[in-house]
Amino acid sequence: MWPATLMLALWLAAGERPLELRGVIEPAPGMVLVTLRGADTPYYAETYTDGRGRFRFRGLAPGAYTVAAWVEGAGELRQTVVVSARLADSRGRIQVVLAAPASPSAAIKSLEERAKISTSQLAVPPRALEEYRRAEKRLNRRDVEGARKHLLRAVEIAPQFVAAWNYLGTLAYQSGDYESAEKFFRTALEHEPGSFTPAVNLGGTLLSLKRYQEALPYNEHAVAERPFDALANSQLGQNYYFLGDFERALRYLEEAKRLDPSHFSQPQLVLADIHLRRGERARAIAELEDFLARHPDSRNTEAARRWLEQIRAR
Repeated sequence: MWPATLMLALWLAAGERPLELRGVIEPAPGMVLVTLRGADTPYYAETYTDGRGRFRFRGLAPGAYTVAAWVEGAGELRQTVVVSARLADSRGRIQVVLAAPASPSAAIKSLEERAKISTSQLAVPPRALEEYRRAEKRLNRRDVEGARKHLLRAVEIAPQFVAAWNYLGTLAYQSGDYESAEKFFRTALEHEPGSFTPAVNLGGTLLSLKRYQEALPYNEHAVAERPFDALANSQLGQNYYFLGDFERALRYLEEAKRLDPSHFSQPQLVLADIHLRRGERARAIAELEDFLARHPDSRNTEAARRWLEQIRAR
């Protein structure tokens, strides 16, 4: 995987301009913090909405990002945004709408999760929190190594700092170092057993390591903890797929796609394969067409396009 700084430099050298993400939260919540994290490569940015719930992020390289905001009464709003010149308007802008959950139970579950802050995390000292913030600022400048150093200082100051351990694991995972990612996520869970974020990330890491049976309890736990989380549903669906349980795989992959149709885990590709195995050619084609429309520049795009052509030619 290319480092994010090199990816952006190569992209700009090719004559492409940075893209802009413009969004709005509906209904408008007043001024709230909105964060943007790279799903494929390490990146972090944050901004605040204006009085009408609008926000924007400038100077973005192509890729998949997760945009999130915490809205009082609605909980966390989270969505994948694919930043691509092919999806942008003539001014290089991509539009996104973050809407409050239609299901009241989803909002209640999100609020319950927000309230689950352990005593150990409340005891994280300000010096460690400052190192964590410095890491985020480094990632905003796409300085991954600098961010890693600040996070290591944070856990040295506060070994119980679960968010910092999780961030270290995320950086390792995004660089393709799955063994180190596993170690960091397991360390986070040692300090806070059952914590959702390192648990779902460990489940995904074990899938990447092809340890499917070992991954299953973590992915099942993640869905039980947050049934309305797209990543948790997608990973559990993929887990069942790799274990040969296609009925259960369909259930969770379809739910992931409903929750976040452009999710960076790309559930459409696994769904297409399941439909083909079941002789449902039209449904497989529909999944691949949906994937190509939402992910025109993914590393899987060309393979998916060839696959679709082969299916149509049969």
